[in-house]
Amino acid sequence: MALSESEHRFPCAQCGASLRFAPGQQSLSCEYCGHAQEIPRLDDETRVKTLQSLDYHEAVSNSLPPSEIEETTVLNCGNCGAQVEFEPDTHSAECPFCATPVVADTGTNRHIKPQAVIPFALTERDAHDKMRAWLRGRWFAPDGLKKYARSDGRLNGLYVPYWAFDTDTRSSYTGERGTYYYVTVPAGKGKTRRERRVRWSRASGRVARKFYDVLVMASRSLPRPMARRLEPWTLSELELYSPQYLSGFRAEAYTVELPEGFEIARERMDEVIRSDIRRDIGGDEQRIHSVNTAYADERFKHLLLPVWMAAYRYRDKSYRFIVNGQTGRVQGERPWSIWKIAGAVVLAIAFVALAAYIAELGG
Repeated sequence: MALSESEHRFPCAQCGASLRFAPGQQSLSCEYCGHAQEIPRLDDETRVKTLQSLDYHEAVSNSLPPSEIEETTVLNCGNCGAQVEFEPDTHSAECPFCATPVVADTGTNRHIKPQAVIPFALTERDAHDKMRAWLRGRWFAPDGLKKYARSDGRLNGLYVPYWAFDTDTRSSYTGERGTYYYVTVPAGKGKTRRERRVRWSRASGRVARKFYDVLVMASRSLPRPMARRLEPWTLSELELYSPQYLSGFRAEAYTVELPEGFEIARERMDEVIRSDIRRDIGGDEQRIHSVNTAYADERFKHLLLPVWMAAYRYRDKSYRFIVNGQTGRVQGERPWSIWKIAGAVVLAIAFVALAAYIAELGG
């Protein structure tokens, strides 16, 4: 789903200005008069009962109830593929994901509604502090990059779409169990030594596991490894979706459809299943030859998770900083300064030469 700031405006009861969700609080606040308006919140028990996952196969066959579907108008970035909506009167802007200029060219998309959201816990100032701390350790970044971080450049608060999958798995496997044993072998000059060897035996069996909330980013606008490094997310802090949490922010539409998302989730689940199999085989070492996994009761949720982002261009290439809006974990892309690297190499060579010269004098 693609949402814009304009679609989620809530007027201030005091001055009529637009309210904005206040990160770290359960309220909307007015930047002009300071008025705060609480967002109604369900108790934990009611929230858990209300936040139900949806049937995966119903969604894939387009059989979900109409109440779970909506149509929205989105703006597409031709460079990174992001789908984010801007103000109605905005005819050109920069894509918040890659800083590429985009011109309004809207299209209508039919999407599954988000069911839950993790509200922003970090303010924009908090995110700036996290970004500056991250950059202090980037010794070989160009000076222009650090100047960017020292500036008061705006960070974009964005909700990124995720799929969260649940499923039952039953896996049968074949493999081998390795058991260590030791033999005494000659070591030369009349000596011997103990050498470890492995005795392999066939193994087979079955393992079962229930997976809950396997997260898959449902967007192509961020590199998946970078998004993985933003984890973990504390899903116990999920709130039922309300447009009030998006007031003053934007949300990206999902561009990874459910079947593709489930295949990515299966890759993550396979890592866990293979660990289960190794434990089931036992012994000192294990070899896995084949795994056959059956999936049942596949369900999912559509979530929106908070990210602070700064996109900039350096020598015609896009780079991004992203900050987990819940935990403050930072990831970033950066160019390398050839001159700084060359200078460091020259200094290292000079240091080695000086050390050798001093050693020679001492000898």
